[in-house]
Amino acid sequence: MQLIEGKKIAEKYLENLKQEIKQMSQKPCLAVILVGDDEASKIYVKNKNKKAQLLGMKSVVINFPETVSEKELLNKIEELNKDNSVSAILVQLPLPKHIDTNKIINAIDIKKDVDGFKPENTGRIAQNDEPFSYPCTPLGIIKLFEEYKIELEGKNVVVIGRSNIVGKPLSLMLMNKNATVTLTHSKTLNLKEITSNADILICATGNPKMVKRDWVKQNAVVIDVGIRKNTDNKLSGDVDFEDVKDKCSFITPVPGGVGPMTIAMLMHNTVQLHKRFK
Repeated sequence: MQLIEGKKIAEKYLENLKQEIKQMSQKPCLAVILVGDDEASKIYVKNKNKKAQLLGMKSVVINFPETVSEKELLNKIEELNKDNSVSAILVQLPLPKHIDTNKIINAIDIKKDVDGFKPENTGRIAQNDEPFSYPCTPLGIIKLFEEYKIELEGKNVVVIGRSNIVGKPLSLMLMNKNATVTLTHSKTLNLKEITSNADILICATGNPKMVKRDWVKQNAVVIDVGIRKNTDNKLSGDVDFEDVKDKCSFITPVPGGVGPMTIAMLMHNTVQLHKRFK
């Protein structure tokens, strides 16, 4: 079993970005909108902000209360769209229930859609065309496959989780690399039978330690996207790491696997948008 060290690979990417940003006269600027007091969201935003500043980028965090109206949010996005000093806009999800998430995402200028969530970006990926930005977590996973020279062409890949953030775009990106992809979810029948035939298994459900040893094919590659705190305050992913690790050829740890790559790709996307449109 070889550990896929996402943290190490992410640091390499970030160091390269730092050197690139150093040479820029006008620095990239990431604007992050945070709504409400969700602790996890606050931690994510704090980490993103800190990382951007360490790279020499500008980073602006705009806080709104849980009670903010949809109109107020849309007005702020319109203001950021028009602001030439802003390279990229990120709205931290999830948003409160009274706000239409799709409407908010669609309001972001395609040239500033750092998360790559707009339908135009998803549509380009579906047509095997280059989007303005790839979604950060799927892009980070593809980069890990490249770094570890894990072959995708012709492989049987099973993705658990059909979110618009990870599962759906990642499935399309894997198909574009000539993998044979099965996208599964909570309503999939005989899930264990399907996963146990996967050459590459990618888990993105947010269901801690759901995937056990008998879910995994011998020598499979296992990518764990999930991250949750257990009752003992320790972090764990969707995969029962200790139970599964000896059966894998490659596996990502939690923490230190996919998570750091997501933040690295967010910074990568910000720089790419800045270079392309500034």
